[in-house]
Amino acid sequence: MRIGIDVGGTNTDAVLMDGSTVLAAVKAATTPDVTSGIVLALTDLQAQHPFPPADVRAVMIGTTHFINALVEARGLAPTAALRLGLPATASLPPMVDWPQRLVDAIQGRAYLAHGGHEFDGRPISPLDEPELRRHAADMAASGVRSVAISSVFSPVNTEFELRAAEVIAEELGPDVPISLSHEIGRVGLLERENATIINAALRELAARIVDGLAASVEGQGISAPLYLSQNDGTLMDVGFSRRYPVATFASGPTNSMRGAAVLSGLATCAVVDVGGTTTDVGVLTGGFPREATVEVSVAGVRTNFRMPDVLSIGLGGGSLVRGSGADVRVGPESVGYRLTEQALVFGGDVRTATDFAVAAGRVAIGDRALVAGLDPAEVAAALDRIAADVADVVDRMRISPDPMPVVAVGGGSVLLPDEFPGLGPVHRPEHFAVANAIGAAIAQVGGEVDRVFAIEPGRRDAAVDEARQEAVDRAVVAGADPATVEIVDFDEVPIPYLPGNATRIRCKAVGDLRIEHAAGLGS
Repeated sequence: MRIGIDVGGTNTDAVLMDGSTVLAAVKAATTPDVTSGIVLALTDLQAQHPFPPADVRAVMIGTTHFINALVEARGLAPTAALRLGLPATASLPPMVDWPQRLVDAIQGRAYLAHGGHEFDGRPISPLDEPELRRHAADMAASGVRSVAISSVFSPVNTEFELRAAEVIAEELGPDVPISLSHEIGRVGLLERENATIINAALRELAARIVDGLAASVEGQGISAPLYLSQNDGTLMDVGFSRRYPVATFASGPTNSMRGAAVLSGLATCAVVDVGGTTTDVGVLTGGFPREATVEVSVAGVRTNFRMPDVLSIGLGGGSLVRGSGADVRVGPESVGYRLTEQALVFGGDVRTATDFAVAAGRVAIGDRALVAGLDPAEVAAALDRIAADVADVVDRMRISPDPMPVVAVGGGSVLLPDEFPGLGPVHRPEHFAVANAIGAAIAQVGGEVDRVFAIEPGRRDAAVDEARQEAVDRAVVAGADPATVEIVDFDEVPIPYLPGNATRIRCKAVGDLRIEHAAGLGS
């Protein structure tokens, strides 16, 4: 058996699964400290379908802890950004385009040093170790508690980043975490560097949160290993989670899409995930979320790590309804996890989208008598506005005029009609309300390669095979069963105007979690 948990802004959903069978599914209100909401969800699972904790082989959690911390600029560690690239790159120092409030929140300090490589692996300039030690001394004097190291074209040649990390660790000691850009982002210096700095700033918080999540699971008598969901729909263990918290940022929408694929049986479709606060729309291709092909802005910072192509709007079950008739507005303001206190159907005094869905007979929660006074014409206008807003987002996510099935998941999907004009019927599979937790429970393990290869004449096949094998090896090391690993995404783009037949190859391999690997981690 596995347990899947997804922590959203409004609800914490949990499922108990035996293979592909859902044995129990619960929703609990997300609590301000989050972990007590997880404990409540686990307790409710046990009450709904009693199970011996020892029979649980793995627990998967998708959490909004880290993205919320960044957006709210809280709990971030004083961070230094060290870039290797002089004499190049000096005109745009690290954090040059960051919002000032975030720079202040991490007490960001930027350092430039010699090093870096050309696209084909040739050094720009030699590494200057005395220079690095001088920078490290200044970091120590400034109270830096986390370091991000980036280097020009480090995804091609990791040598300088690895050596710089050794030098900095010698000076600052083993307790200061160091994040390396070639392990986090893709080709593209500034965006990769930004992602690495964000990751470094979250490392202290990650250690505390992961320990808290593990304690909340162990407190229920479950000794199985804990995994966190990544942005691309795959899993990472707790050790990886502590080192790369940035990899969890989009795990919520991704889990919902993976759950939608399993529940609906559709490998290619649009997925509309309506929660309590937001509606996320994404597209599945081959059962996995379509990834964003351009840089993704997170809290006003441009990054280029793996993120699903998701468009979000502020519309959900807790969204406030204002105005009337043609001027009716739904969202983006929301009561969030206070829905059961403030919505009309629960005795509150705030008109929410859920109240209008109850009044229209689409869902039976709370006390329908408390919304009997809502004008039917006003109810219809509000639900029409919701349908029009969501249909517009789905239409914007399409990349071809061909019909695309629409799958609605999430507890708030009761707000949607049975059919979108011009898009066709809306599929609502069984257990749609907890698709995100199911997506976490059935998540697989992946490995990815994104590098620039200088391909010699007649050597293309060898380069492609090398990239594929490296992706497979990374998936196996991360805990995938070698017998189930397959390549699910491959992209090959020649880079013009560069000598040596420079070609960027991106390859992703995915396989099922190796249960023996999980059991070994849990023992």
